[in-house]
Amino acid sequence: IFPGGYSPAVSEVFSGLEKSGLFPLDAEFWRMHYARTLDHWSARFAARREEAKALYDERFCRMWELYLAAAAGAFRHGPNAVLQLQIGRERDSAPFTREYIAEETARLAAREPAADGLLQEK
Repeated sequence: IFPGGYSPAVSEVFSGLEKSGLFPLDAEFWRMHYARTLDHWSARFAARREEAKALYDERFCRMWELYLAAAAGAFRHGPNAVLQLQIGRERDSAPFTREYIAEETARLAAREPAADGLLQEK
């Protein structure tokens, strides 16, 4: 699906950070979140599969479906990881707790609610 694509190991990311002079301020692993994202992509693809098939072909559709399913499984049960890093030049440049994240998420959600309900917790 992604020829030449490469996902570095977490150790490689942190090693590169150390060499850059930047500091990791926070790290949050999003494996299960990303598995759910892949599930949503799969559902959306299935809903418009015939359009994709008309643009590409049946082989593409089957490859994409396999990729989405395999990737979701690898994030749920395998070695795949996705993480969000906060990095900075100063060790103390991030807030002490993550409370600001929930506050900002709530503020943005109030401004623009999800139209299709996919962002709602189930």
